[in-house]
Amino acid sequence: MATTRKQTFEYVEPIGARILVRKDEPKRETRGGIALPDQAEIPTITGRIVTISTQVENDVDVPLRQYDKILFHPKNAIPVDFEPDNQLFVVPVEDIVAVFRRQSPEDEA
Repeated sequence: MATTRKQTFEYVEPIGARILVRKDEPKRETRGGIALPDQAEIPTITGRIVTISTQVENDVDVPLRQYDKILFHPKNAIPVDFEPDNQLFVVPVEDIVAVFRRQSPEDEA
């Protein structure tokens, strides 16, 4: 009798102008310290870049790097059922609204 093994994947590589993002946890409390009930939860649309496609990596007009914290529009984000917490999303580059930096690009030069 042949046994079948469930194949597990270890790596997700985005294709085209897309990146793989680990979404931040939703906010449970306001900045002032007020606890929010689950119904009033504010959707979180920030996350950290896990992997960048080769196309994005080679594009000098897209200043994204692995581990950057980004703000993205979640409408076209595709959830990746890869981990139990299901916080991974493939996001098109055009849906990235902002990148958070500690210093301006002029200061880095």
